[in-house]
Amino acid sequence: MILIVITIIILVYLYQKWHYSYWTRRGVYQVEPKFFYGNLSDVLKGKVSLNYQYKLFYDQLKSKGVKYGGHYEFFKQSFIPVDLDIVKSVLQKDFGSFVNRGSYANEKNDPLSGHLVFLENDKWRKLRAKLTPTFTTGKMKMMFPTMVACTEELKNVLEKEANHTDGVDIKEIMSRFTTDIIGSAAFGIDCNSLKNPQSEFRQFGINIFKGGSKKGKLRMLMRTTFPSWILDLIKLKMLSPELEDFFMGIVKSTVDYREKNNVFRRDFMHLLLQLKNKGKVTDDEDIQPDDHKDPNGHYLSFNEVAAQCFVFFLAGFETSSTATSFTLLELAQDQEVQDKLRNEIKTVLKKHNNEITYDGIMEMTYLDQVVNESLRLHPPAAAVARVCNENFKIPNTDVVIEKGVKVVIPTLAIHRDPDNYPNPDLFDPERFSEENKAKRHPMAHLPFGEGPRMCIGSRFGLMQTKVGLVAVLKDFKVTLNKKTILPITYSPKAVIISVNGGLWINLEPIK
Repeated sequence: MILIVITIIILVYLYQKWHYSYWTRRGVYQVEPKFFYGNLSDVLKGKVSLNYQYKLFYDQLKSKGVKYGGHYEFFKQSFIPVDLDIVKSVLQKDFGSFVNRGSYANEKNDPLSGHLVFLENDKWRKLRAKLTPTFTTGKMKMMFPTMVACTEELKNVLEKEANHTDGVDIKEIMSRFTTDIIGSAAFGIDCNSLKNPQSEFRQFGINIFKGGSKKGKLRMLMRTTFPSWILDLIKLKMLSPELEDFFMGIVKSTVDYREKNNVFRRDFMHLLLQLKNKGKVTDDEDIQPDDHKDPNGHYLSFNEVAAQCFVFFLAGFETSSTATSFTLLELAQDQEVQDKLRNEIKTVLKKHNNEITYDGIMEMTYLDQVVNESLRLHPPAAAVARVCNENFKIPNTDVVIEKGVKVVIPTLAIHRDPDNYPNPDLFDPERFSEENKAKRHPMAHLPFGEGPRMCIGSRFGLMQTKVGLVAVLKDFKVTLNKKTILPITYSPKAVIISVNGGLWINLEPIK
């Protein structure tokens, strides 16, 4: 019996050693793995976040002078390109070989996973075709007043907070602001989280992003590293039963009420209900089914509506509040840039009767530069993943990325690479002048990904961020509070990039 056990241990060890030489056997430099963990031991131990770990991999590859390299996520082989031409191949030029993100979805066991971010192949293509009309310029303009309406309460909250001498946790306030926007734009619900931080919707958002627990971190890793048959077997879900019931209940009550009363609101839910009942997005206010069902229509089921609402909330709530908060942090440390931006804001607002308008925001070119530079320094989603769906030979090499291999684009690392951005830790919006952008590789800035699978809601997210910044800066000067720990360090527990100790600023009303 002892001999059998020893034999099994030896065989497992030999298999592991062979498996963890996958990249070396193919002539690809690899980050040295550890037994079982592969290269994720520090992530599971809570020493570093997964997204920041990807930056460390990239930095190691860069220091070795290689254009790409391999690592292991448990037993899964992963590939990291350093060369931006290879990044372009993966995301754009040869997209057909890298269609999917590699995140687990099972719409039957977990209806909320059936959204555009997770779905694969034809399911993704069909849903993308259905949803593309909901994010046109016209639809952005339609939803814009919803965003602006939330700025009034934001101003009220900031005026109260400005009297506090111990500073303002701006990330907390902007999270409540974006919660109110998403609640209104997606569901037509007045969340009132700016007034009431304990509101149900705000607490729902907090609970979703509690990724710091070992259970939450393991769930996230399993979704991207474990075989789907194992996840099917254990019926892995995105949310706890309580959170899922809460969210599905909100969507159902909203859908039922609107359909029963043919309610029209200028929001995302209205567009989804048009797809559900009419099979197309139209310019009218009606959500009732047409007399004759269009066989070519893009109809959504109720579960598909719920899943898209969920990802709309997921993507719009935390990422936009993070982007806005980091931008304010950078501006608090650079009064010259802040003053220049405020002058632009004041000048443009004056042209539009001192009102925040869609056209006015689009005229603010320096605001666009400031936001893009902040997204370069602190991309909320610090990495982009694709899975190779057919063997792909890297151009001008003999290396083949095999079907099933995960490809990780380490956005944060690319954004902080001095070869792409000299003096990369410096906040400098001039990097995003038209002249300077034209000099750079198009893959050097990837805050929303790139190619056919880039974030479909990026325009909404950017608009939400810009509206928040304009609302703050037109009425307040921001300065750094002593409670912000410099230099900032990223939390090892966060799913979306966040700072240890919080983002604390001072607010001074402009008279």
